[in-house]
Amino acid sequence: MSIIEVSQLTKYYGKARGIVDVSFGVEKGEIFGFIGPNGAGKSTTIRLLLSLIHPTGGKATIFGKDVTTHGPEIRRDIGYLPSEVYYYEGMRVIDLLKYSASFYPGDHTQRMHALAETMELELNRRINDLSYGNKKKVGIVQGLLHSPSVLFLDEPTAGLDPLMQRKFFNLIREENARGVTVFFSSHILSEVQRLCNRVGIIREGRIVEISDIRTLQQNNYKKVRVSTDSTAPVVFDMPGVTHVQAENGTVHFFFKGDINTVLQRLSALRVTDVSIEEPTLEEIFMHYYE
Repeated sequence: MSIIEVSQLTKYYGKARGIVDVSFGVEKGEIFGFIGPNGAGKSTTIRLLLSLIHPTGGKATIFGKDVTTHGPEIRRDIGYLPSEVYYYEGMRVIDLLKYSASFYPGDHTQRMHALAETMELELNRRINDLSYGNKKKVGIVQGLLHSPSVLFLDEPTAGLDPLMQRKFFNLIREENARGVTVFFSSHILSEVQRLCNRVGIIREGRIVEISDIRTLQQNNYKKVRVSTDSTAPVVFDMPGVTHVQAENGTVHFFFKGDINTVLQRLSALRVTDVSIEEPTLEEIFMHYYE
């Protein structure tokens, strides 16, 4: 059984759509990407899994336990970084983290200091003196200090500068290497492509695709660029060809189907240069949203 199992999970806010019939599984030890634009239902799904809100229909389990009936028990072994972090403004960072650690059994002092050092977080500063990016660092340390088995990250890099983003990604990879399952929700597709094994794409509250990233790229269309020494326009009017652009003897297009048909067409031309590439995750994503 998957460590996270979601079956036809549905949430309406009155008549407003949250998510509808969402189903997927996350395997133990994987980094699962959950992508979609703002408003697609990513945060709603996470809040349902954390039992912060309750579903209108369907069910979800973590560690094989129903998230609604076993919420407090499940949350003991879960880390969560929300997309927006809000804290008691007057507290010092160290006091806030000690307060958070007190909810979990054991002594987490050493781990807390190690994480703070990694994220370059000053523990003696007051929360209301921190920038948005530094508050996000507090959230990262808070989500990880009790060494959870499952980590939920909702738009985690917002507010972090590029250097700190890199440190954060390295930290998540280290956590994953020691067996932590990561649920990574983002609309920044390059992040998902760098970090995740599999990805689920959500659109308007519904899952439109679940696949490992490599298969998603291979089974999707290819990007083709062809340059010829022909003075006449080169036409690729054939099934599977879309988004054709031609300029200065070079033709760009997307192709989905048997690539050999493109190669046969190329063999009849005087080709000076050709490239056939897999699309980026961003291009695949836009394909699902067109």
